[in-house]
Amino acid sequence: MCGSIAAYKAVDVCRRLVDAGCHVAPVMTAGAARFLGPATLSALASEPVHASLWADTDPVPHTSLGRRADVVVVVPATATLLAKYAAGIADDLLTATLLATRAPVIVCPAMHTEMWEHPATVDNVATLRRRGVVVVGPVVGRLAGGDEGAGRLAGVEDILFATERALTAKDLAGRHVLVTGGGTREPLDPVRFLGNHSSGKQGEAIAVEAATRGATVTLVTAADRPPPAGVEVVAVATAAEMEVEVLRRAASADVVVMAAAVADFRPATVAEHKVHKAGGPPEVVLEPTVDILAELGRRRHPGQVLVGFAAETADLREGAQRKLKEKHLDLIVANDLTAPGAGFGHDTNAASVLDAAGNWTEVARTSKRRLASIVLGLVAGLLSAQGLAAGTANPPTTGGGT
Repeated sequence: MCGSIAAYKAVDVCRRLVDAGCHVAPVMTAGAARFLGPATLSALASEPVHASLWADTDPVPHTSLGRRADVVVVVPATATLLAKYAAGIADDLLTATLLATRAPVIVCPAMHTEMWEHPATVDNVATLRRRGVVVVGPVVGRLAGGDEGAGRLAGVEDILFATERALTAKDLAGRHVLVTGGGTREPLDPVRFLGNHSSGKQGEAIAVEAATRGATVTLVTAADRPPPAGVEVVAVATAAEMEVEVLRRAASADVVVMAAAVADFRPATVAEHKVHKAGGPPEVVLEPTVDILAELGRRRHPGQVLVGFAAETADLREGAQRKLKEKHLDLIVANDLTAPGAGFGHDTNAASVLDAAGNWTEVARTSKRRLASIVLGLVAGLLSAQGLAAGTANPPTTGGGT
């Protein structure tokens, strides 16, 4: 942590990393201590704050910290820190640790716009990037002086995503992963729709997990949720809209994961105006929607891995086996919506995963992110077994990133 008004946000980063199971060793510069008391970070981190090359219980703290780190995250990173790091100056514990580590380094700049845009800072950042340092942010927003511009510390979610990505094996690097999520909404009139209880959480978890494993990820979703870091999000509402967006992108995907709860039927006609109850209950005639997953199975290119989901309330395995075969899938994730803590709306899930060879992988109730990790681990195994070079399909070009 460096001396910046944004130092208070590092507390949340620290807390979230500890909650996720990381061991956090905090290092504060003298400037950082002017904005935040060391006792705060010591209480929330995994060990007391390290602040000095000379007063630490370890005789060589920078070497010890650098060697035992799996990743070093500097949040916030000031213009002074960027300049020292780029020049190789090690005159305090933080800069010495940065030079003494071989772990991935992430810097999260925070400063006023004029400082961020100064040619010296621009050159220093370019030097660090060339050396492999990950730079997260800054973003445009309200600054300490009350004005707005580039220089605001990146969001906590973006910092955590970059940190997790640095700690995750990149077994999907070079791949384009297309994921769907959420429940579609089929309009009856301008006010009402037919829908389901899907929250989109499982699709989002798969998208984020794929991104941390190095993939280029597109999430086509009908869920009204904040876009996850590191993922291209395409918002849709109806099954027809999802069909268009998914089929448009599927040809460039190495992996397609259809986690969305897509409507099987929609109203044959949509009323132009709101249907009022004075006219009595309306007669609603339904027509089938396109089976997107089946269409993907027919169109899939050689080497593409196709994953489906089956949310059932009965005959779980039988339904999953039939769906996997009929739709030409590589994997199907079947979950019982009646099981406690599983299915729609929950942060947890439980599933039985079936592959085309007839192998079942049972996943007891766990977080949706953990289920995503298991599913994508199986996907990575399939890609590896095929012996395909990364990027068999051409991934889309996306802007931004960290």
